[in-house]
Amino acid sequence: MRCKISFVCLAFTILFIPPRFSFGRPFINQETLEMVSDGVQDRKESSNLIRLNQKLVSEDTCTEAYGFLPCTTTVLGNVFLVLVYGYLMFMAAKLMSRGSEILLQILGPGIIGGLFLPVLSSLPDAAIILASGLSGSKETAQTQVSVGMGLLAGSTVMLLTLLWGSCLVVGKCDIENSVAIDQKDTKAFSLTGSGVSTDIWTSYGARIMIISIIPFLIVQLPQVLPSIFSSPTAILLAFIVSVSLMIVYSLYQVFQPWIQRRRLVYVKHKNLMSGLLKHLKSQVGGRRFLKDDGEPNTEVIKKVFERLDKNSDGYITAKDLRALIIGMHLEETDMELGEAAEEIMLDFDKSHDSRIDMEEFVRGITRWLQKVKHSARKNEQCPTTPRLLNNFHQKTIEEQEMLLGDHSDETTGSVGNPRWNTMKAVLMLLLGTVVASVFADPLVDAVDNFSTATSIPSFFVSFLILPFASSGEIVSGLIFASRKKIRTASLTYSEIYGSVTMSNMLSLSVFLGLVYIRGLSWNFSSEVLIILIVCTIMGLIASFRTTFPLWMSFIALALYPFSLLLIYILDYVVGLA
Repeated sequence: MRCKISFVCLAFTILFIPPRFSFGRPFINQETLEMVSDGVQDRKESSNLIRLNQKLVSEDTCTEAYGFLPCTTTVLGNVFLVLVYGYLMFMAAKLMSRGSEILLQILGPGIIGGLFLPVLSSLPDAAIILASGLSGSKETAQTQVSVGMGLLAGSTVMLLTLLWGSCLVVGKCDIENSVAIDQKDTKAFSLTGSGVSTDIWTSYGARIMIISIIPFLIVQLPQVLPSIFSSPTAILLAFIVSVSLMIVYSLYQVFQPWIQRRRLVYVKHKNLMSGLLKHLKSQVGGRRFLKDDGEPNTEVIKKVFERLDKNSDGYITAKDLRALIIGMHLEETDMELGEAAEEIMLDFDKSHDSRIDMEEFVRGITRWLQKVKHSARKNEQCPTTPRLLNNFHQKTIEEQEMLLGDHSDETTGSVGNPRWNTMKAVLMLLLGTVVASVFADPLVDAVDNFSTATSIPSFFVSFLILPFASSGEIVSGLIFASRKKIRTASLTYSEIYGSVTMSNMLSLSVFLGLVYIRGLSWNFSSEVLIILIVCTIMGLIASFRTTFPLWMSFIALALYPFSLLLIYILDYVVGLA
């Protein structure tokens, strides 16, 4: 930490020193230049020396940001400025990330975790994009806006390729029965025998990320339907859709804890249902609940009712249910005895007389068996197999474990002195926001000047460098994934997909708004195509599976150089505008 503070102090010292300290004899009048001897008046080669000196000193000029921050037209000078400004942006992102974590521990999810913090995570990117489009004249903005697009595309590609693949390598565990075992890594670099598993919410996050690319499709409509959509119209429409999606996504994030709780209640009910059916099956002497044609065996169900009716009065009471549930493994359902009995009574007792008659029992068991058959059809199992209930029970247990996970990694302990920590978090967020806002424009200028000095397109410079400066998820994601647990892997990949989703909405909204308001030309078809390809591939990978074998890391990592190569081919070989 002391080294970081020293570096920041040194950077500020260098940045705020007047940039043109020099010593020499000033010439008051330009005419006096003719009176100064170069010491070689009689040599004809003097003109060559003058020309050589002109080559060493660039005639290009640069504009100081805010009138006092240094600028340069040299390659090495701009490399230094990019590193300094990039480091300051990285520190700003880390400050906001750390402040967000503290605030989330104190205030919990909901408004803070669902709306406020996702916006903050994309703020550094949005600040750089905003600075790239507001700079100077329209011509200057048209040149520098490619820096913003490079950041937008580079950030998305970097998160979904380099970080996604690296987290898989770092967090890999042994895969057994299609699930990664927590903290068990004995298979070295087995491409199929090791990997990571995530929860079902990560799959939902991947699907939402795919939806977030809709504005990128809309903005390309003039390329496909030029007679129907003009470029300004498509940009405006994409901007409206992007803002709307961001609002809907933020609301979803706000209500996600409630949605998770509702989903968990439903899965617990399924688990209780499968556990009860499995337990009842063990009491019918090998007879099956389902006939050969897959229909419920009513006679067997009635026999079970008679065994449960201890008083032979034609009813099953709550007391009878408790006696039945005692023989079940309630630790698998994560329910207490009274809660489980109440759930069964509520589902079976349609007459609301606090007891279950034979007709209600038969209808209830039949309804549960139909749900089991429906699940079996979705998983391509034969509904008449004796293993049907066992398979369904096992799947419900796995689903519940995926939803519950290991919550020990969600918190780092209780937060002492909430008032002080709240103030600390707010100050960190404010400082990070101020630093990101102040140094975004100088960073864009440094990248643009470096591009001019090296003749490297500014898009590629920003694509390769800026995502690492503005993203606070890189280090924290790798550290979190290295804990080698399903829960931490789920949180890591959910954070990756969530960051890309917010970038596709917030950062793109800022970018589209700038292009439309300033009347800039839209010539980023190849960049948009890359974003669509990477988001679609990496989104589909996680949308329909929760376990990622190690070989998938090669797909993710290979997409990064592929993206750069494809953009180069499309822009400079094919000439796609």
